Amino acid sequence: MLKQSLGELIGTFILVFIGCSSVAISTLSIGLSSLLEVAIIWGIGVALAIYSVRKFCPAHLNPAVSLSLYLEKKICATTLLSFILFQFMGAVIAGLLVFILFNSQLIEFEHANGIIRGTINSRESARMFGEYFKTGNWYGKYGDLVNAMYAEAKGTFVLVFVILIIGKTRRKIGNIAPLLIGLTITLLILWIAPDTQGGFNPARDFGPRLVAYFGGWKDAAFPPIPYSFFTVYILAPFIGGTLASLIFNLYRRYSKN
Repeated sequence: MLKQSLGELIGTFILVFIGCSSVAISTLSIGLSSLLEVAIIWGIGVALAIYSVRKFCPAHLNPAVSLSLYLEKKICATTLLSFILFQFMGAVIAGLLVFILFNSQLIEFEHANGIIRGTINSRESARMFGEYFKTGNWYGKYGDLVNAMYAEAKGTFVLVFVILIIGKTRRKIGNIAPLLIGLTITLLILWIAPDTQGGFNPARDFGPRLVAYFGGWKDAAFPPIPYSFFTVYILAPFIGGTLASLIFNLYRRYSKN
């Protein structure tokens, strides 16, 4: 289990480092000027991460995916907890490396835009680590929260359902499975990111967000609605992944009839 858990750590590190680096490059205006470019890099990062570690771990790289596989009875509770812990560790390490590599450009960006790290407007730079959702819509603060939760849950639902379908047909599609998952991520980011930045992965969000908090952003590392980082970017993906597992079981049951 330790070997597999280390594989989950390494794979999560790879995808979060590549993905958050693409967001950093876009945020700091040093390249990748469009959402499409960032989404493609995220998709490539996911595919590369899976290819890199799938020989010695299941390559879930996402606590919501691991939970769905636990519900499918593919892993036990101890393995689930170990995978989630190591996935978060991989995401923290990736966030820390992004911070170290881009900090000098971050300081220049903040100085040029009058941003004081730790104040409210420093969310403009903190978004390269954790994610933020749209607020100020006509349905009010808590309507924004519910809408963001729904967006993250439905995105994760689609992602996990696709992964479960791919797992069922893995022998037929072979080595293109990671590419299909990466393509799914790319399309989901294009669809969901305008509302929530497109997380679908509790480790991907919370790990780098912790780095931002201790890196000087403090409360600005979190969305303005209290505890909304938890409900939108941790709880909602778990809900979406759980629903995907339940619907997949129904699909599998009736497809045999």
